[in-house]
Amino acid sequence: MSILVEGGQVRSRAIRTVQAPPAHPARPVRVRRAETLRPPSRAHVVAGRRPAVALCPAPRKLPVRWPWLAGLAVAICLGITGLGLLSQGVSGAQVPERTATVSVAPGETLSELAARFAPESDTDAVVARIKELNGLQDAVLVPGLPLTVPVAASVQADAR
Repeated sequence: MSILVEGGQVRSRAIRTVQAPPAHPARPVRVRRAETLRPPSRAHVVAGRRPAVALCPAPRKLPVRWPWLAGLAVAICLGITGLGLLSQGVSGAQVPERTATVSVAPGETLSELAARFAPESDTDAVVARIKELNGLQDAVLVPGLPLTVPVAASVQADAR
């Protein structure tokens, strides 16, 4: 029923339009708060609400490796030291034990003396032995200076 009121229609309040219920009830939509996602707390895991896939697995404890690394470093140092000592003893020939006293000629060096009196031996080792026998700090020689020099058996006759 409609009533005309001054140029327009007015519907009575007694008549209402009723909508039919939906064929399938809709699931209520959950409103999410603006929170950051985080792994479940220990209380949730203990209560049995463990997720199917662990979001944040527990950190794996690594074995203590520093004692092994320290031991390896010490072993490497000992190996290098041993090789160095072994290489010193492997020189061409030993420094002769016999010595002779010689006079230094003008312009002569310690390496020339070592090469002349111990030709089969390592020159650097013989120079070091000459410095040790005579208490020399440097390689400066004064002509006419008497020096004690290691002498090989083949050269011993010429040394005097």
